[in-house]
Amino acid sequence: MNLTKLIPQKINFNKSIDNHQVLLNKNILNKSILVIGGAGTIGSSYIKQILKYNPSKITVVDINENGLTELTRDLRSSNLLDYNPEYITYPVNLLSDTFDKIFNSESWQVVANFSAHKHVRSEKDKISVEALIKNNVYGAIKLLNLCELNSPKYFFSVSTDKAANPVNIMGASKSLMEKLILSKKKNFRVSTARFANVAFSNGSLLDGFIYRLQKKQPLSCPEDIKRFFVTPEQSGQICLLATFLGETGNIFFPKLDFHKDQIYFKEIALEFLKESGFEPELVQSEKEAKEFDFDKNPTKYPIYFFKTDTSGEKTYEEFFTEDEDYEINIYDSLGFINTSEVEISFKEVEADFESVFSNSNSNKSDIVKVINKYVPDFMHIETGKHLDQKM
Repeated sequence: MNLTKLIPQKINFNKSIDNHQVLLNKNILNKSILVIGGAGTIGSSYIKQILKYNPSKITVVDINENGLTELTRDLRSSNLLDYNPEYITYPVNLLSDTFDKIFNSESWQVVANFSAHKHVRSEKDKISVEALIKNNVYGAIKLLNLCELNSPKYFFSVSTDKAANPVNIMGASKSLMEKLILSKKKNFRVSTARFANVAFSNGSLLDGFIYRLQKKQPLSCPEDIKRFFVTPEQSGQICLLATFLGETGNIFFPKLDFHKDQIYFKEIALEFLKESGFEPELVQSEKEAKEFDFDKNPTKYPIYFFKTDTSGEKTYEEFFTEDEDYEINIYDSLGFINTSEVEISFKEVEADFESVFSNSNSNKSDIVKVINKYVPDFMHIETGKHLDQKM
């Protein structure tokens, strides 16, 4: 699939990387690297960028055992591991005691965290939201506590553009994660990055298009939602740069234009079908889409566009708010937010959430109230509908 045709490249990170070769070599060559959530699209792309600078050891942790297997096959089938570093993968949950043993087995120069619930569809009810909070918030707390005792030279954890003016619990959980990270900015070097949708990343809507075609199932997508997009390779480049550039506490973002560089899912879907050799056949309902006769219409493909009506969705994204102290003139392809140190009690955060999780009479709205305590600008959009109710 020609990503550059489907997702026009608005930005190039190669110049920024070329400009900082000395810094990257100094901090990666012969160093020990720990990557959590490394089997996903962004984590694996980050690993491929890191390996270009020959770390002596790279340890990858992810709960997805199959994903780790494919990552290893991919790396072994390329030349990235040919210099024979110490390389090992562990299918382990960040929140488990086993992870502590992995972390404490080494003094890491770089710790990079990509473990996250990243989908808005993860916030269906109280139980699904609890799982999301435990991964995105408790996971950050645990990792930061471990780093406090065994500090890496560089700590990076990926965020999301949905953390800016959040309207969904996933984005708000990442905004809270940013605050947790910033509370440690004077204790050890920390950074994070908000960035665009990664085109055709694992589990994304665009990735789902490929599966629908393979299974001869109709496509569907919102007609009124636009997003920033980067390629998988670019996602790794952004995170590589964000790990090492700037000062402790910086929140990085790609220099994409709010008005010019967001693309509607609808536009990509239509181009995707054309690139796949089909004429899009617009239908008016999910029922009509599923009843489409592929045998009688071999050159056409059904696609259903709908208006967004699910919880936690806004029609656009943004990387920063006007209230934040952002800088866009220092680097070629990245901007960043200057941040203050945040005072926040990890124990209080966990206790507040646990009081809701353990209460059988509580619901999703009670969790939203706890989040609002720490993320006051969180304006949750609740419609009573969620994405799992759609194709």
